[in-house]
Amino acid sequence: MVNIIVIILLVILVGGAVTYIIKAKRSGVKCIGCPAGGSCPGSVKMPEKKLDGPVVGRKTMKISGMQCAHCAMDITNVLNRIDGVQADINFSKGTARISLDREVGDDILKKAVEKAGYQVISISKR
Repeated sequence: MVNIIVIILLVILVGGAVTYIIKAKRSGVKCIGCPAGGSCPGSVKMPEKKLDGPVVGRKTMKISGMQCAHCAMDITNVLNRIDGVQADINFSKGTARISLDREVGDDILKKAVEKAGYQVISISKR
C-alpha cells in the first residue's frame, strides 16, 4: 500500500514538472529554470569577440552574484560591448579573464558589471 502511494506521488510530481515545461516552452521561454526568468542571453550561442589589435593587457575580475552559466553569459555580453575588451567568464570560480587591446580603466569595467546587477569584488592585473 505504501509503495502505491509513493508511486502515485511520483507520478503527480513528474506530471507537474512536465506540464510546467510544456507551458513554459509554449509561452516562448528559452531557458527553463533560469534565474532570469527564461529571457536570459545564455540561451543563445554567442560568437567569440575578437580584439581589433594585439593584446596589451590582461586583468582578472572577481565577481559576486553569478549563479549559473546564464549569469556568466550576461556578464560576457556586458563586458564585450566595451571597445577594446574581450572577456571570458568562469561562473564556478566567479571570475572574468579580461584581455585588452587598449587601456581601459577599472572603473569602466566595474561600472558595466555592476550596472548589470552583479558585484565586483576585485580587479587585478594578471
